[in-house]
Amino acid sequence: MSFNNFGNQFGSNFGNQFNKDIQKIRRSPLAITLIVLAIAGAVLVGISSFYADLLWFKSVGYQSVWRTTLFTKASLFVVVGFLTALIVSLNVWVAYRNRPVYAPMAVEADNLERYRSQIEPKKKLFALGIFAVVFYMGGSSATPLWSTWLQFKNSTDFGVKDPQFGKDVSFFAFKLPMYQSVIGWATTTLVFALIAAVIVHYLYSALRLPQPGQKGGTTGAAQIQLSVLLGLIVLTKAASYWMDRYALSLKQSKLITGLTYTDVNALLPAKGILAGISVVCALLFFANIVRKSWSLPIAGVGLLVVSALVIETAYPAIIQQFQVKPSESNKEAPYIQRNIDATRAAFNLNTVTVKDYDATANASAGQLSNDANTIANIRLMDPNVLSATFRQLQQIKPYYMFADTLDIDHYQINNTQRDTVVAVRELNIEGNPVRNWINDHLVYTHGFGFVAAYGNTVDADGKPNFVVGDLPPTSGLGKFEPRIYFGENVPDYSIIGGNSKTDVEFDYPDDTSANGQKNTTYKGKGGVPMGSLFNRLVFTIKYQEQRILLSNLINSESKILFNRNPRDRVSKVAPWLTLDGDPYPAVVDGKIQWIIDGYTTTAGYPYAHKTTLSSATNDALTANSSSVTAQSNKTINYIRNSVKATVDAYDGTVKLYAWDAQDAVLKTWAKAYPGVIQPKSAISKNLMDHLRYPEDIFKVQRDILSAYHVKNANAFYGGQDFWRVPKDPSTFGGNIANQPPYYSTMQLPGETKESFKLTTPFVPRGGRENLSAFAAVNASPGADYGKITVLQLPRSTNIPGPTQVASNFEAKPEVATTLSLLRQGGSDVVLGNLLTLPVGGGLLYVQPVYVRATANAASYPLLQKVLVSFGDQIGFDDNLKGALDQVFGGNSGTSASGKATGGNTTNTSSQSVAAALNSAKQALADAQKALAKGDFTAYGKAQDRLKSAINSAISAQNKK
Repeated sequence: MSFNNFGNQFGSNFGNQFNKDIQKIRRSPLAITLIVLAIAGAVLVGISSFYADLLWFKSVGYQSVWRTTLFTKASLFVVVGFLTALIVSLNVWVAYRNRPVYAPMAVEADNLERYRSQIEPKKKLFALGIFAVVFYMGGSSATPLWSTWLQFKNSTDFGVKDPQFGKDVSFFAFKLPMYQSVIGWATTTLVFALIAAVIVHYLYSALRLPQPGQKGGTTGAAQIQLSVLLGLIVLTKAASYWMDRYALSLKQSKLITGLTYTDVNALLPAKGILAGISVVCALLFFANIVRKSWSLPIAGVGLLVVSALVIETAYPAIIQQFQVKPSESNKEAPYIQRNIDATRAAFNLNTVTVKDYDATANASAGQLSNDANTIANIRLMDPNVLSATFRQLQQIKPYYMFADTLDIDHYQINNTQRDTVVAVRELNIEGNPVRNWINDHLVYTHGFGFVAAYGNTVDADGKPNFVVGDLPPTSGLGKFEPRIYFGENVPDYSIIGGNSKTDVEFDYPDDTSANGQKNTTYKGKGGVPMGSLFNRLVFTIKYQEQRILLSNLINSESKILFNRNPRDRVSKVAPWLTLDGDPYPAVVDGKIQWIIDGYTTTAGYPYAHKTTLSSATNDALTANSSSVTAQSNKTINYIRNSVKATVDAYDGTVKLYAWDAQDAVLKTWAKAYPGVIQPKSAISKNLMDHLRYPEDIFKVQRDILSAYHVKNANAFYGGQDFWRVPKDPSTFGGNIANQPPYYSTMQLPGETKESFKLTTPFVPRGGRENLSAFAAVNASPGADYGKITVLQLPRSTNIPGPTQVASNFEAKPEVATTLSLLRQGGSDVVLGNLLTLPVGGGLLYVQPVYVRATANAASYPLLQKVLVSFGDQIGFDDNLKGALDQVFGGNSGTSASGKATGGNTTNTSSQSVAAALNSAKQALADAQKALAKGDFTAYGKAQDRLKSAINSAISAQNKK
């Protein structure tokens, strides 16, 4: 069977069956009704979501963002969709208009006539259908380019030129992506137009395929049209080759990002040559309009293909193999240097100060006397461990909760700057014993309270010392609005306010009230009004909940709160920002404010190393904490912390402040969304005190710095001095994921005053675990904010790194025995964050040790021990001072204890625990001796003493 006969038979059968199915549908009113209802429902849901979105933007005062984004997307959809449809439809019309004039023949005489006879009566409908489908496809493909277009349109110069082409970085970051997108669209559209034209020409016999005994061919009109289209397609290929030259500056290779020796000397010229050949090839297609022979255009395409294989693939490979590889380090040195310089500039590492630090491993009495302030501020409260403790001591009721990872901040308390572990008491609707729609959405609407504990002290029982806490709240931070309507764990929506004389919303439990609780009515300015029937209908459809429309508890004064997560709110009003994964709460100007750091990024910085946000920021925190959002797989090679954002926990107000006003990416977006970002001068002093250097950008910088602290090209090529972040040896990290950076107040060697810093250690890249370097960034706003200092140890150092220190702790018999005993008989040990501190001329490691009872579901970790390491010396005691004194000859030179009570911190309960543990140690030793002698009677008695001692320790622990 010939192709035409097969098509004829298939088309006939398919067409007949299709017509039968259509007729069945026409005869079924129910089917038509269901289809109409389904379409209407989908449209209604879409409209309700669209309008609810508009109302939300209006409620937060960012309608301009909504309008700009919507207008940009709609404009791209309409313009690109129309142009795409116009080009394709115009070519269809031209092909149809120039169809051959022929006398109608019988259907049997011409296989294609069957199709033509079905198309002709409905040609306008077919034309309209083609236009509509192509319009939608073209518009839909353009809409995702809204951000690319806005950056192109509002492009701002970086003031830095790339070393190869002499163009400003803005060309690569903002313009090149748009040029490439336009070329890609033009190529795709022309290919579709070519396919459509070929189909029409074939259907109307202007294009004939070769048949047995019959040559194929085209009419003159068809040849002209197809030649023009093919020529235009090849021209777009020429433009693509030309733009590819610039894109080489962003190319990622095994060695570096950017042009290498082979790229500059082989591939770059090849791209230019191929662009020229493409232009010649296009001219040959255009010449075919007059010459009317396909031989030359086909030869031109052949030349282009062969040239691409030879000069774009084979020639660079030859250069790489025979010129570069024999002396690669020398050949690539200038290009590696470009990569180093660009990477350090793009990731803001040019101001990093690297200091040689010949750390001592010797510990002597009084050695820490010059670091007394740093030692006094050592944070023994681990925010990754304390969530359970906060829950048991401050949650109060099961319908409240705390994040599984708390936050670190610092407050001026009694005229002293103190590091604190902070959290907000959020609503946990899942913990409410009486679940129904009214309780979930009208009664239990908000959390209540801010909780803060000192970071460096505990009470005599190992519990945190709270600065702020309890219900009703007691505060050492003054008065502030404690209600949390906007947070990280709130209901998807709450309906609040109203003109009822009775407060409906549950506020907080209060034993002094008649009904055991306080109620309230929301008075904030946040929320979307629900007074109109139309708005209630919109949200009834959006949330598919009829009670929103029918409930008499909702009145003209009611409002609905939704999109309540602080990170989501900032993301909606600033969709161009990449947000830090860990927003943190702070008491600012009498309110609880969520602070979120915003980053401006691009992957278009020439020669700068590319990384993905997810890989650069991944650590134990992102891997194990549900309250810290992991970054996406977005590829970047430039980042700035350009925006500080706040969200009011009570009324949801979102504010964006320009933190790095010189950033070209921020300037570009500020032009795209004028009036959205407030100047840095608008930040209040109280808010400024709580801003900090954010974690995610520091994680990215340390990832880059691990290699790009090496500034010399030849040394970089060797890679022998590269570092890596050590694994986290705490119980939280489990030696699996990278150790997170830690906030701490400290004074680095050479500094005259302690300050709030974000720190991280480095170990050699490879198998060794000794310490290579220690990095700290000044985290508090001020003249030195963002200044990164790296203390680099000698290559031959034997100073252990964090994982080695953790192993050394467990290897010390006294420590191992005590921890082993604590891990038996219904209790467990939780090892807190292992802090690294450059003090005393060396490196001090401090790790808090918490104990919790495993048999009691209501148990929580309590600080019971502190581990300390300096050089090869290890201290292990009930408090920090005792552990330090063990290491530094009985007197470390500081008075820090880690206990709120100061010097003597061992209370009666702690003494009981210690006595029981000593008894257990002795019993264990006696049991091992008896077992070695084969004296099973003595062994049994020792085991009984061991069990009794462990039970005594647990009992003493539970009395705390």
